[in-house]
Amino acid sequence: MRKLKTALVCGDGGFIGAHLVKQLKMEGFWVRGVDLKYPPFASTKADDFIIGDLRDKDLVWNVIDQNFDEVYQLAADMGGAGFIFTGNNDADIMHNSALINLNVVKACCVRKVKKVFYSSSACIYPEHNQMNPNDPLTSEESAYPANPDSEYGWEKLFSEHLFLAFKKNYELDVRIARFHNVFGPEGTWIGGREKAPAAFCRKIAEAEDGTMIEMWGNGNQTRSFLYIDECLIGIRKLMDSADFFGPVNIGSNEMVPINQLAEMIMGIAGKNLEIKHIEGPLGVQGRTSDNTLIKKKLNWEPTASLKDGLEKTYYWINARIQDNVNHDYGSIN
Repeated sequence: MRKLKTALVCGDGGFIGAHLVKQLKMEGFWVRGVDLKYPPFASTKADDFIIGDLRDKDLVWNVIDQNFDEVYQLAADMGGAGFIFTGNNDADIMHNSALINLNVVKACCVRKVKKVFYSSSACIYPEHNQMNPNDPLTSEESAYPANPDSEYGWEKLFSEHLFLAFKKNYELDVRIARFHNVFGPEGTWIGGREKAPAAFCRKIAEAEDGTMIEMWGNGNQTRSFLYIDECLIGIRKLMDSADFFGPVNIGSNEMVPINQLAEMIMGIAGKNLEIKHIEGPLGVQGRTSDNTLIKKKLNWEPTASLKDGLEKTYYWINARIQDNVNHDYGSIN
């Protein structure tokens, strides 16, 4: 009888982590999940789920108790612009996420985990390369000289170096991806940590036709958004690569102004709404995924249209609103 491959997903209670566990189970893995909370919108599919705080070194050693075939480190203190760019959460973001990564990478090394995935972020790219909303620079090598626009980005950059140092000094097989605005059903959509697609899906679903929604900034700032299913494909392709370890962008290159993002969702909802532009935290003026390297190394890049992903996300969020679903959205993982 063939032995099942084993995987650990740190951050199983989060959006990407919960989807990743389902993907790994479909591929035949035995999966352990760990988080401060269970996934809020569906029961975990993990074979074993541990409620725990990965900032606790003893907890991490109990969770990483064997030489897993694959460990996925997705746990972080994170959220959308309303959480990252206010400046009010900088110390917690840096301390909590760095401590989690320090604990996890050390335990993976000692337990001789076969392969480790670390989820970095497009937020590591220099602010000065993303001031033109129509022509941002996000090729992987452009990360240096470093100048992220947030403490979240600085911590991600530090942790990339942390994992790469363990690869160099202890031959830990690490894989690093820089995610670009991943969205989809079962993601946070209320409570202050939601990202732009979910926030506008919620606002538009709640608004009466002919009324108004608010938007931070003038709406000319640009972004690309990656649907969750394509994110999972990219993760698995990177993990299955024989020798390519990154860091590499995993994101869409379909870049749109935020005004257009809101208008696309209005079209899906069949609503005509006015946009009121107000002051608020914004981040860089432009960001999209440069997919040159991932196409070269993995012979793949995301191709799903933004509209298709927004349709699925809007209908899911609208159903939650119609059902008056109420959840606890606070988590650091």
